Amino acid sequence: MDFPYKFIAIEGNIGAGKTTLCKILAELSERELILEQFTDNPFLENFYRNQERFALQVELFFLSERFKQLKDHEVNSNLFDQKFISDYIFVKSLLFAVGNLKGKELELYRRIYDALASSLPLPDIIFYLHRTPQQLLKLIKKRDRSYERDISENYLEKIQAAYFNYFSQLIKDIPVVIIDSNDMEFEGNPDDLRYFLNIMQSTYTSGTHYIGREKGTLFD
Repeated sequence: MDFPYKFIAIEGNIGAGKTTLCKILAELSERELILEQFTDNPFLENFYRNQERFALQVELFFLSERFKQLKDHEVNSNLFDQKFISDYIFVKSLLFAVGNLKGKELELYRRIYDALASSLPLPDIIFYLHRTPQQLLKLIKKRDRSYERDISENYLEKIQAAYFNYFSQLIKDIPVVIIDSNDMEFEGNPDDLRYFLNIMQSTYTSGTHYIGREKGTLFD
């Protein structure tokens, strides 16, 4: 099985199922898998307990790790000839930082981000798994990672708003497909997986597309 785009990114809020879906898709399409190594961030657990104090440390660590990972793949595998699937986009670093940093810390972060981002390619297409903050909290609770237990609904709403603002106002050159993924199960539910595979095997024009689960059409 294959898809009509070389570099596919699966995005979504915390707990949306990005990594699970990426692993399935990479195996089905024999693509090289790029997964974010978020568990290696030594500041993450402290950040969820005290966001203001540890925000800069956690965001700079994520920024450097994502950049290194994407550059390594580009150098070693020729990103434009090989086929990849990733569970994040690099701009995710900035979207989270804007919500977590302020003042001079945010200014410093933006300077570093801009210098790094200019040397990285965008994916050919982004699929965003949209779930409500309420459902995300249920999924986060179900997987029960100790450092995620203090995540609030308000924090998830802020992240969602940052993504949607980016998709609607700042990204125009590639397709972004926002999929209503509420109550979808990628593991153990062949119907849900087939539904998503059908979406991925289509081609899309640049700009944002919204696909609803119930009617297979656009949703608000």
